[in-house]
Amino acid sequence: MSGVIDSEGGRAEWVFPAVPDAVRTARAQVRGALRAWGLDGVSDLTALLVSELVTNALRHATGPIGVRLLRRPAAPPGILLVEVSDPLPDPPRARVARPEDEDGRGLQLVASSVHRWGTRAGEAGKTVWFELVLPG
Repeated sequence: MSGVIDSEGGRAEWVFPAVPDAVRTARAQVRGALRAWGLDGVSDLTALLVSELVTNALRHATGPIGVRLLRRPAAPPGILLVEVSDPLPDPPRARVARPEDEDGRGLQLVASSVHRWGTRAGEAGKTVWFELVLPG
C-alpha cells in the first residue's frame, strides 16, 4: 500500500493491492485521515461506504484499487468527496437484491446514504465517487 495524507490541504489518497486485506486497511486509513481532519462525525459512514466500494472492486476487477478523499470546506456546508478507482472500465450496475440474497446491496447503500454519487471512466479504468455533506 502506498498513500499520502495532506492534513492542511484536505487531500488523502492511497493505492491498495487487490487482496482481501485491502478492505480492512482502506477502512483504517480513511478513519485515520478523517480523525486528523477533525471529521470524526462522518468517519463511521465514510468507512462503511468505502468498504462497500473496495469490496466491489475486489470482486469485479483485478489490479490496484485507489481511494482518494478530498475535503472541500470552502462552501458551507463543506463537502467530502470520496473516490474509489479500479482498472475495470465497466461501470458498476446497481441491482435490486432479494431478501434472501447475501450481496447486491452495496450501491443501494451508497445511493441512499450520500448527497450525490456517480461513476466516471478514466484512462486506466473507472472511478466510483460519492459526496457527503459535512456537519456544520
